[in-house]
Amino acid sequence: MTFVIKDLCFIIWALTMRNISYFKNKKVAIVGLARSGLASASLLYDLGADVCVTDKSDSPAIRSAQANLKSGRIKIELGGHSKGFIEGKDLVVISPGVPETSQAIIWARQANIPVISEIEVASILCPADIIAITGTNGKTTVTTLIGKILSADKKKVFTCGNIGNPFCGQVAKMQPGDYVSLEVSSFQLETISSFKPKIALILNLSRNHLDRYNGMQEYLEAKKRIFLNQDENDYLVLNRDDPAISGLAGQARSKKVYFSKEQGLNPNQSAVLAAGGILGIEKNLMLGVLEEFKGVEHRMEHVADIRGVKFINDSKATTVDATVWALENLSGPVVLIAGGREKGNDYGVILEALRKKVKEVILIGEASGRIRDAFGEAVRLSEARSMQEAVARSQEAASPGDSVLLSPMCKSFDMFLDYEERGKIFKEAVIGLMTNDKIQSTK
Repeated sequence: MTFVIKDLCFIIWALTMRNISYFKNKKVAIVGLARSGLASASLLYDLGADVCVTDKSDSPAIRSAQANLKSGRIKIELGGHSKGFIEGKDLVVISPGVPETSQAIIWARQANIPVISEIEVASILCPADIIAITGTNGKTTVTTLIGKILSADKKKVFTCGNIGNPFCGQVAKMQPGDYVSLEVSSFQLETISSFKPKIALILNLSRNHLDRYNGMQEYLEAKKRIFLNQDENDYLVLNRDDPAISGLAGQARSKKVYFSKEQGLNPNQSAVLAAGGILGIEKNLMLGVLEEFKGVEHRMEHVADIRGVKFINDSKATTVDATVWALENLSGPVVLIAGGREKGNDYGVILEALRKKVKEVILIGEASGRIRDAFGEAVRLSEARSMQEAVARSQEAASPGDSVLLSPMCKSFDMFLDYEERGKIFKEAVIGLMTNDKIQSTK
């Protein structure tokens, strides 16, 4: 009886997914074993693909991800890529952080093996309407809020992407009539082929990822791919206040809808109202959701107050503009924890905000030297070898009324699995300070 129930469940699941036989018996290499790589490997294995996974790293975090895969049934190599892992494959699926210059991708291109992203895999199977959100800043907030307004309107919605739940990890649960609110990075868009959102939003464009792209135009070209496959039955939502974004209207076949900063609303909220209007959601309902929204984890997240000092987790801030925004929205002096893996940032953009708000910057990670050179004598600087050391130093540097802000301006991959792990370890270190403070106060 158990087997009959399992078979019936699989048939029901299969009927709700499109193109379920597309990947059956295909030889697929997954490049990158972070969260999206893990999700796509598991999904494709369940669909009958012959799956292997390769990752250039061999860290405790990667080993932990490996333990979550089908034990012994998916071949895995860690600590580097080998040509034999790529040769003879029908398809290569890459995780968002894997660059086009990766040796594994070069081998695949040389062998004329199609290379696609995890969101492409999921979209091939997805029976739900996709609402895709991209831009330099604000993607996570807008993706979360669109999910919330759909839920408030009694719609079934899956909030996915770089926000924490990989698209591939959720697609098997979706049915026709459902919605996906999907955060999409420029990296993921580079390798789409048939990905076609019903509604696409491009929020803004500022300097970012210039370690990957040869200038802003190339970065914009990657973002534009979000509407590559849209037609006249789809919608493209553009920021009227951003000339680089509003100027894309003539290049898209889809229907254009614009948003602009409104009185009492920030641009992210205006973008959500524009998307909700397309979906027919009542404005008062959306405004109620916006009013109740307390923010997302790792984005200006209040962690604790210790001896009059606020500790704030802004680990999602991987651009200089995002950190400038964070500083502008804090009152009082700030001790800033910043640094990580370099991504071509112009750190000079933040100097004015540093002089106004920041009493000390504590640097971590690979980019410490470059940031130090850019800041010069504009602010007091120190360096820490770990997040725990950085948090301990920040407490020493801060006074009552100050804020300690983790807002790195950089990628996390030099020290952490992703920005979420970085934020989690920051929070754990802060909680450790609280615990020690309580112990000391009872003595």
